[in-house]
Amino acid sequence: MTDIAKNVYNIETVILDDTHSELIILDQTLLPAETVFLKLKTQEEIWEAIYKLRVRGAPAIGIAAAYGIYLGAKASKATDYDGFYSEIIKLKEYLASSRPTAVNLFWALDRMDECVKRNKEKTVNDIKFDLLKESQNIKQEDIWVCRSIGEYGLTLLKPGMGILTHCNAGQLATSKYGTALAPIYVGHEKGYNLKVFADETRPLLQGARLTAYELNKAGVDVTLICDNMASAVMKNGWVQAVFVGCDRVAANGDTANKIGTSGVAILAKNYNIPFYVCAPTSTIDLSCASGKDICIEERKPEEVTEMWYEKRMAPKDIKVFNPAFDVTDEKFITGIITEYGIVKAPYSESLKEIFKRKRGTVQW
Repeated sequence: MTDIAKNVYNIETVILDDTHSELIILDQTLLPAETVFLKLKTQEEIWEAIYKLRVRGAPAIGIAAAYGIYLGAKASKATDYDGFYSEIIKLKEYLASSRPTAVNLFWALDRMDECVKRNKEKTVNDIKFDLLKESQNIKQEDIWVCRSIGEYGLTLLKPGMGILTHCNAGQLATSKYGTALAPIYVGHEKGYNLKVFADETRPLLQGARLTAYELNKAGVDVTLICDNMASAVMKNGWVQAVFVGCDRVAANGDTANKIGTSGVAILAKNYNIPFYVCAPTSTIDLSCASGKDICIEERKPEEVTEMWYEKRMAPKDIKVFNPAFDVTDEKFITGIITEYGIVKAPYSESLKEIFKRKRGTVQW
């Protein structure tokens, strides 16, 4: 592995500075032009960072939210459990309002909530320490999860294959390795010489700004393409598999991911290219029956009309539809890669089996 690759692998997007009671994040809205770490002290700053995608990627959002709960708890002046827990619930609801689609956000907040409730007989100060440990565990577990997804995903690949990916589900979106990019990074370590095509991912360009950036820095063979070029590279025979991340998996296998993912899945089906979703079990929501039940975040029209241009590139007052995510129907998904193995249709059964395996497995 090159020194550059080691540097990429050592990037931490979410860091807790407990000494100064700060959450430190890499501001991903400024990449690749600037590498800026923000020091967030208030809950309002953490909420804004999640909403504005300064920290992004389902696992990284969950880690940031967990640290946010801890820092809020640490600042609490409450001396009794009821008063303390009341503050935690308000903080949980506030951070949960930042983004509606990524289930990791709610999963991490629920874990912190459960940590408080199961330790209610302890002193408030002891519960604060337990919350610190829980938030740190969430981050450390994510490293194990991503590496495991990478190992399982690599079993589906052969050296020299062409891979297409959409949005950014790599090192920058997690604690390490990423989800969709984890098989690529593990393959790179083992000399697979994979060739990656990264969709630019309009309108926020996470593929152009982030995926292309981190893979290039790691020494991976990566080619940036516009979203509407995916069909061309597939038809040319340059792509043998598609790997994407996700923000929520429904019980039937429908998957919400960055807008444009469903179109890639349909193209892959047309060209008989396997389409894999890399999903930590924390993103699987068995209480959500299908993709129809997933709340899709809609964002400001300026992201489409003017955000990346020197001058506005659309007529004034034009109507804009700007959903942040779309849902890929399970029939287009070849397999879902989790930290406990790869599942295939029928997902309504196989996803339940993964959770049975999870309950019987010792983690990291």
